[in-house]
Amino acid sequence: MTETAHRPAPDFEITGGALCLDLANTGSSSAGEKLGNFADLVAWAGQAGAWDGETLAALRRRGAADPAGAAAAVAVAQEVRQAIFAACTAVGAGEPVPAAALARLDAALPAALALLGLGPGDGAAAGGLGWRWRPPERLEQVVAPAVVSAARLLASPEAALVRECAAADCRWLFLDRSRNRSRRWCDMASCGNRAKARRHYRRQRPAGG
Repeated sequence: MTETAHRPAPDFEITGGALCLDLANTGSSSAGEKLGNFADLVAWAGQAGAWDGETLAALRRRGAADPAGAAAAVAVAQEVRQAIFAACTAVGAGEPVPAAALARLDAALPAALALLGLGPGDGAAAGGLGWRWRPPERLEQVVAPAVVSAARLLASPEAALVRECAAADCRWLFLDRSRNRSRRWCDMASCGNRAKARRHYRRQRPAGG
C-alpha cells in the first residue's frame, strides 16, 4: 500500500451553516487541501451528513474498485467547491456572481437534481411524502447534495448572510444568523478564541517589548 492509503481521513469542522459552505471550506484556509483523495471526499460527505451510512459504504467500495473514476470525482468536487466559494463570496459581498462560477454550478445542477425524488423521508408530513436522495449513479455525484444546497442558498434571501471569517489565516464561509448580524468568526472555539488570545497578548505585552 502507498503512504496515502495509510493516511487517516481528515477531521472536518462543519460550521458553515449550509452544506455547500461546508464543502467550500474544505479548501479555503491555510490548513491546505482537505480533499486529497476519494476517501477524504467520502469522509467529508459522511461528517457533513450528505449521505447515509449505506450509501457511503457503497461509494467507498466503488471508489476502491475504480481508481480512475475516484480521482475524476475528486477533481469534479474541487471544481464545484471553487465555484461555490467564488459564487457565495460574491453574493455575500453584494457583488455579481462570477460568470465562470455560475456556469460551473449551472452545469452541475441537472445531474444533481436527477438524484432527487419523492418518498417517505426526513421532513415529510405524517402519512405524506418528502424529498429524498437516490444513491449516486456516478462517483462524481457524491457532491450532488452540495450542488443543490448552493443553488438553494444563492437563490434565497439567506445569500446575503454569507460571511467570510475575519481571521487573517482563515477564509472559511458561514451564514451569519446572529441576532445583530455581527458574527465575525467561522467558529468562536477556534478562530474566535485565537483572536481573543492575540488581543490579550497585545494588551499584556510591556511597552516597547
